[in-house]
Amino acid sequence: MPTEFAPGEIGVFVRTPQLVTRARAAVAGLAGAAEMTTVPMSLAKGLEFCAVVVMACDEGVLPLDERVADAADEAELDDIYETECRLLYVACTRAGEHLLLAGMLPASEYLADFTS
Repeated sequence: MPTEFAPGEIGVFVRTPQLVTRARAAVAGLAGAAEMTTVPMSLAKGLEFCAVVVMACDEGVLPLDERVADAADEAELDDIYETECRLLYVACTRAGEHLLLAGMLPASEYLADFTS
């Protein structure tokens, strides 16, 4: 039997503030969409929801291409990859009961950790 949650118990996370508009448009037709929390992953820490949707888990978005391209050296690149991975981890761990990861192919390399 599927579990139902009140819209206020659902968190929707995306990588950047610019993607928030797209995420809100994607859920706009759902009942109670305005009550869902839709924010960038950077604001996820400290929040808790029964269900979490992490959208736009695409290659180039996770890790964010712009950040990777700006790396000055290998050490900074490693730091960027770790930070990007932590953002996804924190967003995912906001889910109390259900987690849905969504994206376009090719998917983020970080999703391989979820399928192994």
